[in-house]
Amino acid sequence: MAKAKVAFLKTSAKTILEDYARLMRLAEYEKHVPKDHDTLIKINISWHVYFPACSTTPWQYDGVVSTLLADGYDRKRIIPTHNRTVVVDDKKGIVNNHLNTVDYKHGLKPIHLYEPQWEWVTYTPKTGKYRVLDKVYPDGVKIPKFFFGRNIIHLPTVKTHVFTQITGAMKNAFGGLLNEKRHWTHSVIHETLVDLLRIQKEIHSGLFAVMDGTIVGDGPGPRAMMPSVQNVILASADQTAIDAVSAKIQGFDPLEIDFIRIAHEDGLGVGDPRDIEIVGDDITGVNFHHHKQAQTFASRGQHMIYHGPLKPLEKILLRSPLVPWSYLASRLYHDGYWYPFVGKKRVEMIMKTEWGKLFRDYDLAEYKKRNEVPAYLQQGQA
Repeated sequence: MAKAKVAFLKTSAKTILEDYARLMRLAEYEKHVPKDHDTLIKINISWHVYFPACSTTPWQYDGVVSTLLADGYDRKRIIPTHNRTVVVDDKKGIVNNHLNTVDYKHGLKPIHLYEPQWEWVTYTPKTGKYRVLDKVYPDGVKIPKFFFGRNIIHLPTVKTHVFTQITGAMKNAFGGLLNEKRHWTHSVIHETLVDLLRIQKEIHSGLFAVMDGTIVGDGPGPRAMMPSVQNVILASADQTAIDAVSAKIQGFDPLEIDFIRIAHEDGLGVGDPRDIEIVGDDITGVNFHHHKQAQTFASRGQHMIYHGPLKPLEKILLRSPLVPWSYLASRLYHDGYWYPFVGKKRVEMIMKTEWGKLFRDYDLAEYKKRNEVPAYLQQGQA
């Protein structure tokens, strides 16, 4: 298998936008994201409140869009793309994570794939077979028709996850390609991510990922984590390789993480660090010492359903009229207990850093107070 290329840089809040431009160019993104196609920006909103490392950062989104525009991509063909889950409201998340400021700054109009105007169609791979998706969805695997023939740039963050150990570029597709019943796949999540990568490589005109590790998350992600400032960013056209490098700098062996290993074995990407060329800064000695498969009270219950003694009841508990109980339990735990009593203190800790100040600067009201006229309005292209 040919070597993959992953760009890696150390950064700061003062230089972050320039560093994102350098990062993307080091990864030769223009070779993989053709200008004559629309470019979807797949934003990650893992929670509708702001929690550091949980969701796409405003500077990550801004850096990517600013670079695209500077390099001649048509603003009207850059499309922020969102989905939601049964427990996360993406429209609230856009505001609370200050992503709406980037939309305003660059004149972008997000789409929300669950809205009725977006058609979902049944898809069968043209090369190879599904590992699990056809069994999870025997009536057909449905994906957004709008994705066909368009580029996609994923914007994940560096963090751990209760089901997949880490979550990154490959997991980011999970939030766009599948509908609100995607939790049905959690018991076979690793194979699901590989199936989704196969789909992406067939339907998209270009595939790229830009990962933010300015603040990273350790513990039972994607929400109940301990954030820390690490000041790194990554980019690659190889979704498996960027996840492998993310896993490595978090302190894990990438090939011990099933979705990375399987994608590598299936020839869908490079998961072996020995076959990945790192450009930019050296990752030697970078190790965040993240913890393996940490759990919360809520995720332990989910694991009991997907992999434990409650497995025989999975369909009754998660695919029947009883299913709202699980959504309610998750919302009560994360929104009602964890965030106000645990999470807020961790947010306050990060808000004292340079990144906290930059996050406040991206508040839309604060942005407008500074009388900054968006570039597209200055150019008379509104």
